[in-house]
Amino acid sequence: MKTFLILGAGTGGTMMANRLLRKLNSSEWKIILIDKDEQHYYQPGFLFVPFGYYKPEVVVKSKRKFIPSGIEFVISDIEAIDPANSKVTLTKDKRVINYDHLLIATGTDIHPDEIEGLTGAGWRKNIFDFYTFDGAVALHDFLTKFQGGRVVINIAEMPIKCPVAPLEFAFLADYYFKQRGIRNKVDLIYTTPLPGAFTKPKAASVLGDFLSRKGIHVEPDFAVSTVDAKKNTISSWDGREIEYDLLVSVPTNMGADVIGRAGMGDDLNFIPTNKNTLQSLKWPNVWVIGDATNVPASKAGATVHFESDVLLDNIIRAIRGEELHPGYDGHVSCFIESGFNKGMLIDFSYDVEPLPGMYPLPLIGPMPLLKESWLNHLGKMGFKWMYWNLMLHGLSVPLPTKFSMLGKRP
Repeated sequence: MKTFLILGAGTGGTMMANRLLRKLNSSEWKIILIDKDEQHYYQPGFLFVPFGYYKPEVVVKSKRKFIPSGIEFVISDIEAIDPANSKVTLTKDKRVINYDHLLIATGTDIHPDEIEGLTGAGWRKNIFDFYTFDGAVALHDFLTKFQGGRVVINIAEMPIKCPVAPLEFAFLADYYFKQRGIRNKVDLIYTTPLPGAFTKPKAASVLGDFLSRKGIHVEPDFAVSTVDAKKNTISSWDGREIEYDLLVSVPTNMGADVIGRAGMGDDLNFIPTNKNTLQSLKWPNVWVIGDATNVPASKAGATVHFESDVLLDNIIRAIRGEELHPGYDGHVSCFIESGFNKGMLIDFSYDVEPLPGMYPLPLIGPMPLLKESWLNHLGKMGFKWMYWNLMLHGLSVPLPTKFSMLGKRP
């Protein structure tokens, strides 16, 4: 019996476990899925929890709900990965698992300790993150009592999970404070290490203009150095200092610690991965999906969906001894919630930045690109249903896998 081992039961790991179960012969292959805890979080929903638009309970379910009986699911931390000898040691009972193929889907987590002073006296008092369940819930409790002042939204460094999420937070904060009738008492400042609002020039121009029209000040090229919780200030390496009453931080994002201990990752513990085949650049029987990779695509759930088709195909090809297909083109589609029950949509790849137009069909769309619409808002809100009911079960989502210029206006 051969073993296909999957590390991480988040979006990528759970989706691929379900898809592999339907593809691999159960008399020849055993699928083992490892994760450190029982709860599965719908992470895009963390954005809505601070403002009360989602209740915390709607973004969390048991992982076991999405893992069929044909998969061995083990709750344990991972003590060590030994890719040279194709084995993994678990913390629980020091169990050693020898594998024939390994899929790493360990994701990425925030590391607020990487920023001097961030986790000091102000942490979870008037300094919050919203990239974790606990952070989003704590921020909601703070915002319900907030009566005005300066709100600073800071991105520490790139890459981060869902690069548009901090922008969405700024847009929703503007909407939330207007709903409460205190927007005139709130100064919103968006600080980013990028030269503009986004990584891609055309989208950065559109989104930057959108921030400006909402009265949100952008502080570009802001490389955070320290946070002083006593003075309520955040400073950059070039000497700029900004005061805050509320600091919403997107701290340094890093891959799993075990990746670093195994010597498999880069400086941020992301695994060097062939960006087209999703195979490890160093170990032929190791595959990587989603946030754990170092591929130059957004770290987002939609990215995992688009990667999974190519990854599944290449795993089966490798098992059969066939040549891999370099089919993943970096395709990402991303809804951007902009407040007031409207949203934007961007669709891009490794080689083509977000462009205006209509998606997915020319002329009729029905969803406009790089432009606000109610339909884009519905797409954003509807993604949660597709996530729980289709994606995690390894079922097809009605989105084109490969990037297309159909409907785009260069």
